[in-house]
Amino acid sequence: MSLTSNIADGRKKKRRRMKSDSDISRPSPMQSHIDACVSFKDKQVAARVTSDAKMDEWFVVKVINFDEKTKKFEVLDEEAGDDEEGGVQKTYKLSASCIIPFPERNDPSGTQEFPAGRNVLAVYPETTALYKATVISTPRKRKSDSHVCKLTSNLLCAYLRGYLLEFDDDEEDGALPQRTVPFHKVVPLPEWHRQRDLCIKMRLNSEFGVLNM
Repeated sequence: MSLTSNIADGRKKKRRRMKSDSDISRPSPMQSHIDACVSFKDKQVAARVTSDAKMDEWFVVKVINFDEKTKKFEVLDEEAGDDEEGGVQKTYKLSASCIIPFPERNDPSGTQEFPAGRNVLAVYPETTALYKATVISTPRKRKSDSHVCKLTSNLLCAYLRGYLLEFDDDEEDGALPQRTVPFHKVVPLPEWHRQRDLCIKMRLNSEFGVLNM
C-alpha cells in the first residue's frame, strides 16, 4: 500500500472516530427534553390542572417529580383546598403540554420579553391563579427605583419593575385597571389558547354578520 493510501485511510478513520466521539458526547433531542423536565423538580411552574377545555384553569404549582417512563409531571398545588375538599393540598399528574416554566427570578438575561400589546398568561396579584392579560408596558420601559438599582445590575433592576398588565374580565368602574406583575410570573400565552380565541372571534364575526343581513 502506498504512502498516499495510508494517509487517506488514516484520515478516514480519524473522521469516523471524531464523529463517533461527538455522537456519544452529544445527547439526543429527546434526552435533552427529559433532562429539562427533570430539572423542574422542586420548582414552581404554571400548570393547566383541568382536562375540561371550557374551564381552562392555570395555577402556580410545585413540581414534585417527573416520570421518565410515562412522561408525566407530578405537581402539588400548595394552596389548601376549601372546606368541601377537606382543606388538603392537591396533587396532579400532567403532561408536558400542561406545564409552562417560569423565568428565573434572579437571572433575567435569558428571559423572553413581551412587547406592549402582547397577550400573555400572568399570575393575578395576591393569588396563585394565572389569567390572560395584555401587556401595557414592559419592565424596561417603566420608571425604576433608584435605590434598588444601586444594589443590582442594570438588567435585573429593569426587570424588578415588573410588567404593567390589563387582565381580561378584570373590569372596575367600567374600565380595566392596570396591575403590576413581577416579570417572573408572566409566561407566553399557549398557542392553542390563541387559536381558541381566534375561533371565538371568527364565530362572533360570523354571527354578527348574519344578524346584520
